[in-house]
Amino acid sequence: MFQIGGLIVFCGLLARTTALLDALPLPLDQTPLLQGTPVQDLSPTDLAGSLTDALSNGLLSEGLLGILENLPLLNILNTGGGTSGGLLGGLLGKLTSVVPLLNNIIDIKITNPQLLELGLVQSPEGHRLYVTIPLGITLNVNMPLVGRLLKVAVKLNITAEILSVKNEQGKTHLVLGDCTHSPGSLQISLLNGFAPLPVQSLVNSLTSILTEVLPELIQGKVCPLVNDVLSQLDITLVDSIADLLIHGLEFVIKV
Repeated sequence: MFQIGGLIVFCGLLARTTALLDALPLPLDQTPLLQGTPVQDLSPTDLAGSLTDALSNGLLSEGLLGILENLPLLNILNTGGGTSGGLLGGLLGKLTSVVPLLNNIIDIKITNPQLLELGLVQSPEGHRLYVTIPLGITLNVNMPLVGRLLKVAVKLNITAEILSVKNEQGKTHLVLGDCTHSPGSLQISLLNGFAPLPVQSLVNSLTSILTEVLPELIQGKVCPLVNDVLSQLDITLVDSIADLLIHGLEFVIKV
């Protein structure tokens, strides 16, 4: 009889101890990330990284590289500048007296479009984000009778401002604010080509023209794409980031 009673008491104590242990939280490194865990429970680095990854993947899936590769650069150059010959026509006019073979239509082919790693910073008051979108392309400037003449590397940063706003129903969402090319970020460098003076003159003139034309052209193609990607982001991620921005809470780690 005593043995049975002792067993009952022992079982009762064991059950209570087990219940207390179950109620204790797991150590941080053992806590499972359950399905439905809010994104805001992630660390700031994880949250910022999730946003840049989502934006980068979204831009690529929306065909950013194809858009860069098919920029209508040659058409714009041929019709720009307000002259009958366009910008390229004026450029060729400066060189044909020295190199007769340049009196042909220049063909510009864009290759190797690139989207490099996105940058993310938060405004000092914490209510805005600025995403830096580094882009790269290679311009192959060709002439029918000469073949490949110039190979030019172009790099440009687009900066997109992201804001958090509330709609009439009180729900927060992310919207695109200012979106423009970063001043001074355009880099144009000659990868290979001929060294004669007329060609160097061509490089200088072409660089000057591209500096005027390329930033606006790329900006006009990329910024609407960023707006489209923002509207397609995961709703949980959007809600978490928008709520932090509304309250001005810092979550982008400064490096």
